[in-house]
Amino acid sequence: MNKAELVDEVRKLLGAETSTAAAERAVDAVLAAVTRGLHRDKEVQLVGFGAFAVATRAARRGFNPHTQQPMKIRAMKTIRFKAGQALRAVA
Repeated sequence: MNKAELVDEVRKLLGAETSTAAAERAVDAVLAAVTRGLHRDKEVQLVGFGAFAVATRAARRGFNPHTQQPMKIRAMKTIRFKAGQALRAVA
């Protein structure tokens, strides 16, 4: 499912009186709130759905796939998602 399909699904769930533009604003608002929550608190928990958390990947050695030369990969932040129990039950 891509974002356009998600917006369409939200519009259907909200009812016939909801426009596609309103559904898109709702989806954008939720995504922005999750992004701000990760930036501020480093974790966002949605009970029944799951938890997003900022994690740090350690620096490591890798290989350039074109030249096969070893290279250093710097440490970086990434987002982890752990599905909640209700979501795991559906999937």
